[in-house]
Amino acid sequence: MDRLTYRAATNADLPFIINLAAADDVSATIDAWRPELAGAYEAVLAEIDADPNDEFFIVAHQGAAIGMFQLTYLTSITQPGMRRGLIESVHIVPGQRSKGFGSEMMRWAIARCRARGCGIVQLTSNKRRPDAHRFYEALGFTRSHEGFRLFI
Repeated sequence: MDRLTYRAATNADLPFIINLAAADDVSATIDAWRPELAGAYEAVLAEIDADPNDEFFIVAHQGAAIGMFQLTYLTSITQPGMRRGLIESVHIVPGQRSKGFGSEMMRWAIARCRARGCGIVQLTSNKRRPDAHRFYEALGFTRSHEGFRLFI
C-alpha cells in the first residue's frame, strides 16, 4: 500500500515549495519565501497549470506535505511516437529522508510518465550530489549524458 498521496500544487503551497527548494544546500541561488514575490510565483504556477504537458506535485504523508516534484512531458522527433518525461525540482523535507519516501515518490512519477505515453524518463542532478546519484542509479537510471546549463 502506498504511504504517500499526490496532488497538484496550489498557490497555498508556494511558501512550502520555495522554502523547501531554498533549504537545499546545493540550490544556493534560491531565496526563502518572500510574500512580496507571491504574485510572481503565482504567475509561474498558473503557467504550469495551464500547460497540459507540465505538472507540479505536492507529496504528502499522513496529510502533511513532505515533498515535491515537477513533471514535464516532451515530444521527441528522434524517437517518433515516444514521449519523454522530465523530472525536475525533486525535494523531500530533510526530516523525512531515508524512510523510503523518495523511492516511492519516484516510482509514482515514473508510472505517471508511463501512463502519459513516455518511453523514457530523464532528470538531471547536480554534480555535488553523490548520494542523489546513487539513489537514482538504484532506481534504474543510468548516467547516459552530460548536462550543460547557460543562464541568459
